[in-house]
Amino acid sequence: MSFEFGWYSGARRCESPHFNRRPFGEISLLVIHNISLPAGCFGLPYIDQLFKGCLDTKADDSFADLAQLQVSAHFLIRRDGECVQYVSCSDRAWHAGVSRYGDRENCNDFSIGIELEGTDTEAYTAAQYQKLTELTLALMQEYPSLTAERIVGHCDIAPMRKTDPGQSFDWKRYLETLRGF
Repeated sequence: MSFEFGWYSGARRCESPHFNRRPFGEISLLVIHNISLPAGCFGLPYIDQLFKGCLDTKADDSFADLAQLQVSAHFLIRRDGECVQYVSCSDRAWHAGVSRYGDRENCNDFSIGIELEGTDTEAYTAAQYQKLTELTLALMQEYPSLTAERIVGHCDIAPMRKTDPGQSFDWKRYLETLRGF
């Protein structure tokens, strides 16, 4: 699999308007997130709609807080392993919010965000780990500054605000699989 203008050939393309240019063009951090809409519900069209800016906030009572929200990620990996890309890796997706990695703030400036369809407490699927590994290896090949040591959870860069990907994410499994290649 390869990239063309930051778009991964192994993903379904679903373009988001919620992005802008990276200020320095740097890609040196990978951030793992989780998302489900409504919370704990999977396989529905609402994540695509949220990232595309066309979510009907009346579709579920829990969506009221999402009105006017402008958010995106570079990728989503669904429970069945489908990979969706919303923003070119060349551009800055709006996934990390207020964040810090080491002594640097604004992680969106230099990171790629991958959302896993899931929750903090429900186990992720084998198909998701397989696709996440495949995508991560492709990203590491395309962007040499990305290494296993520069992969974090959203909880690591926004610890007072975020908990994802949560205790259900098997970091050991994921990182050992990466090191096997």
